[in-house]
Amino acid sequence: MNQNSEFSDFLRALKERCDIVEVIGSYIKLERRGSNYWACCPFHHEKTPSFSINAPDKYYHCFGCGASGDVIGFVKEYENLEFMQAVQLLAGRAGLEVPAYDDRAAEEASAMKKKRDRLSSLMRDAARFYLNNLYSGRAQIHVDYLAKRGLQPSTVKRFGLGASLDYAGLPAHLLAQGYTPEECIESGACVRTDEGRIIDAEGERLIIPIINHMDEVVAFGGRILRSSDRAKYKNTRETMLFNKSKNLFNINLVKREKRAAAIPYLIMVEGYMDAISLYQAGFRNVVASMGTSLTKEQARLARRYTEQVLISYDGDFAGQKANLRGLGILKEEGLKVRVVPMPEGLDPDDVIKTQGRECYQSCLDAAMPLIDFRILAVQRKYDLTKTDEKRDFIREVLPILNDAESAAEREELLGRISASTGISKAALQSDLDRLGPQEAPRPPSVPAERGKEADGEKKAARFVLAACLLSKPYATECDLSAYDFSDEEHRTVAGYIAEGRRTGNLRPSGLFDLMRADGELSEILNLDYGDNLDGAQAEKYFYDCLASLERRSLTARIALERERYALTESAEEKREILLKIQEYTKKLNEAKKAGGRA
Repeated sequence: MNQNSEFSDFLRALKERCDIVEVIGSYIKLERRGSNYWACCPFHHEKTPSFSINAPDKYYHCFGCGASGDVIGFVKEYENLEFMQAVQLLAGRAGLEVPAYDDRAAEEASAMKKKRDRLSSLMRDAARFYLNNLYSGRAQIHVDYLAKRGLQPSTVKRFGLGASLDYAGLPAHLLAQGYTPEECIESGACVRTDEGRIIDAEGERLIIPIINHMDEVVAFGGRILRSSDRAKYKNTRETMLFNKSKNLFNINLVKREKRAAAIPYLIMVEGYMDAISLYQAGFRNVVASMGTSLTKEQARLARRYTEQVLISYDGDFAGQKANLRGLGILKEEGLKVRVVPMPEGLDPDDVIKTQGRECYQSCLDAAMPLIDFRILAVQRKYDLTKTDEKRDFIREVLPILNDAESAAEREELLGRISASTGISKAALQSDLDRLGPQEAPRPPSVPAERGKEADGEKKAARFVLAACLLSKPYATECDLSAYDFSDEEHRTVAGYIAEGRRTGNLRPSGLFDLMRADGELSEILNLDYGDNLDGAQAEKYFYDCLASLERRSLTARIALERERYALTESAEEKREILLKIQEYTKKLNEAKKAGGRA
């Protein structure tokens, strides 16, 4: 048996050993209905359960967002892991050893895992070292700072805050623990000076561990406590453990909150201290973007926990055009974005400390849609009692209205601008019309009739493949090789069904190893719930679909042979082609007489 075959057999055994209901049930609460299990989807926010597990066939499907997969796919998506990391996690859970699946690949994967595990262990030991420093009696400046910020001991412990006392202590401790100088540097916890010495990358700072959604310490943030010309806050550099653009501070604790109850929205702040202060005040659904421009990876990470994000940056945020533009990334990833107006010059931590929790809650209650806040941001720049500044304001604010999601929203915003400037809506509308709408890219045109035919063919193919894939009694004798599927993914499914029937191992979950779960496979699996594929009506529709596919296949074959006929000059070939055309035409006429439309 070759290694690839051995690895494939291992994956099948792993999926058998790791019961999909038990594994998913350890992450989210499931409710049994008949033979299926249901829950609110963990991959998008919803109130009505649309996430279902087909226990016999070992896969899940969400009717809300289309997410589908097997037990490995679920762990991979939920834990945000690479495929092999998910396999390793499940193998550890099942007490199985992952075999080599390719000499070189296995060796590289093993080396990378070993290296990652070492660096993860090092960062955990570094966090403990810093924590012990804080309570050593030698970190008074750090303790005083935390007291000044009003942080309670329980909060300090919850976030694992610590202290760096000097530049030499951490590397000396790590080397004594058996880590190599190279590992100390590769972790990002230490750096090498120009003179060749290894020193603490966060020397003499208050330490804030950055923990990912897997509860791993992946980096450190440091806050300088003495007067200096150095940056007030500093992160350890990016490493194989830490990519700032893919992380959100406090996402590990948000994950725990999500397991306990649905999160209506995430509060997104800029800095660690804002997040820690809000958490202590009872706002547990808070994350920090760590001062970076928002990225797609961060937006996708946030979307796993909620559908709405409240941006709560500093009071001078309105003037930061770059950050305002960056919020569009959240909308592009399907999140509803509202912006929290803060008192001028104050950040969330300031509001909590000086005005209390209730005042900050009132700020959250006043959160407004992104487009409204963009208008407010422009308005704050101008004194509208002055004619020239009023004109500048109108010139800058009108283009923003092109981003309104509807004519009604645009009209309502125009009314507000009119009220604040004293300029009539008609005049503002006239100026807006002169600007012209921003052109949106147009989709390629498709003839209406051809589009309907393509939709009908897809619909018929999905039903036939679903019935065969799920071994419905009326579909077990259907020979799919007799039909020409125009969609490549449909051909993949048909081939998988044929192979599964041949080997006696036809399981829908096996398809997740061959194709993307969010494409046609998701549409096919959509049919496997309720009464869609059962009963006399479903059986009749199945044969109607087969007839429809046969007619389309024959029509396509006739068209192809006609093209061949036009291109060939051989009289013998022309005769052969004519015979095929006659054969296909006869079959097509018979199929049409049989009736049935998909």
